[in-house]
Amino acid sequence: MTEINTSLAGLDAIDWAELEHAYGPADDVPGQLRALCAEDVEARRTALHALYGNIFHQGSRFPASAAAVPFLARMAADVSLPDRHEYLELLAALAIGYDEAHLPLGPDIAGWRRELAEFRCRQPQDIRAEFDAWVEAATDEGERRVREMRRATFDHEAQLAAAEAELGAYDAVRGRLPALSALLGDGDPTVRAATAYLLAWFPEEAADSLPRLLGALDGEVEPAVVATVLVAVGLLGDAPLVERLASFLTAGEPLVRWAAATALARLGATGAEGAVSAEVFAELAAVEAEPPGPRVLFHEGDLRGYAATSLTLLAVRFRKEALDAVTDGLSATSGPGSFPIAGAALRLAFGEPIADGLPEFGELAEQQQRLIRTLGSLGTETWRWVNFCAIVRGWGLPHQREAMRAYAGMPEE
Repeated sequence: MTEINTSLAGLDAIDWAELEHAYGPADDVPGQLRALCAEDVEARRTALHALYGNIFHQGSRFPASAAAVPFLARMAADVSLPDRHEYLELLAALAIGYDEAHLPLGPDIAGWRRELAEFRCRQPQDIRAEFDAWVEAATDEGERRVREMRRATFDHEAQLAAAEAELGAYDAVRGRLPALSALLGDGDPTVRAATAYLLAWFPEEAADSLPRLLGALDGEVEPAVVATVLVAVGLLGDAPLVERLASFLTAGEPLVRWAAATALARLGATGAEGAVSAEVFAELAAVEAEPPGPRVLFHEGDLRGYAATSLTLLAVRFRKEALDAVTDGLSATSGPGSFPIAGAALRLAFGEPIADGLPEFGELAEQQQRLIRTLGSLGTETWRWVNFCAIVRGWGLPHQREAMRAYAGMPEE
């Protein structure tokens, strides 16, 4: 119990009722943190689920989020506790939200800090005037209604508070990295993998993290840990690492080869010569056909989706081949798993989103036509999602399934 009490030291010194989470005062957070140290498995699961709902509600962070970080970090480092990898995963979520928003290039922390600094200085009336102009620029009535709703729900004070809470949670986790990075040598492979995943999101700490991550590759035998470390190195590193990462392209484990290719694609996109090769493309394309296992934490374990976004980084050299591979991957998915792949395929096929719509179907190139038919072939389990329709609409395409099929000259169903 001594170690558990140490993990929770100072918990009662915080006035949690004065802090907010998703549902109001955060006075229930201390009990949930204590329950994470319980011997009862169900009690821990219930508490962790409640914490995600309270301090990471649908990706949002709150003042109570940063306050919970020191306790979660100490629990993650307390070898007497179970489930420590889950606490590291929660810390990563509190820091960056949903990671797909930052992939495949990694988080732009400097830009994030700059945008918040600029937002602090802006006057609400100036932002509302920009919203008015944005609404007036809508190209159709449906888009106008969406924009009007965004304008009506804009609350400058609430948005600023939310942005402050997000960056506050990020910096709270960042402050714990020196202690947590030692967990790269933990005896539990799930903890080692979760630690590497956590370190990947802090480029400002790369000078310390990169040597530790590279050292962790020496002697590591667990494929999921090796893969996680490789992707983390790719997100934090630069050109001098290309040769070492490329050596993993010949690994026996497909997951490790995917990770090396993912890291090299990212380094190639940042200007590292020699990072983008035919072998890199081949490994990413193979994942579109058949994602390897075991599961890794990046992109919520959706390797096909992550590979699709990585393939967009290879467009300068392999655009046509990448589009074919991603279209194949799209045909094998449904539901939310289709979202990142559809976005990647559309970007490869048409470049940036097209506000003014596309030409007649017959004027499109063969590969573009194939992608449109693939989109039209996806079932209602995909088209029923507003997120998917918004992705398609962003490229000026029909955003209803039957309209897409009609555009492609496909038969009615």
